[in-house]
Amino acid sequence: MRKSIYILAIACTILQLSSCKTETNKNLVKEVNFTKEGELSLFSMKDSISSVITKLDIEIADNDYQIQTGLMYRKSMLDSQGMLFIFEDEVPRSFYMKNTEFALDIIFINKENKVISIQKNAQPLDESSLPSNGPAQYVLEVNANLTDNWGLKAGDSITFTKM
Repeated sequence: MRKSIYILAIACTILQLSSCKTETNKNLVKEVNFTKEGELSLFSMKDSISSVITKLDIEIADNDYQIQTGLMYRKSMLDSQGMLFIFEDEVPRSFYMKNTEFALDIIFINKENKVISIQKNAQPLDESSLPSNGPAQYVLEVNANLTDNWGLKAGDSITFTKM
């Protein structure tokens, strides 16, 4: 009987320690931080004259994992930052906000670096499809409402450099 109680006590201790370990592991999830990988400029076109709207530090998503993850699991991004998705081909695109915790403007850009459409104020954690209005090779994500503040519209353009 004494041996059974001793075994039961050890089993309870092991169970308790393993559940503590699980709780500790939950706290070890590391927040994803912005990594500057390039710079991007947005230009407006008025009467065939281009003028700089703004310049951004960008993080680049150009492989399957980065493209699928995007800005998921992040708490925020500075207004001076954005994420540029670079695709190999130009086709109609659709994005969604799964596991993205802050609102975004999603800018679809064709292979000539021209803005073709903007999905404004995409809401956090919303899995609704947010499509482009035509073929896009690039997609730029910035904080919500910035495109309105900048006056960005279809026909405006970008240039970017990788570091």
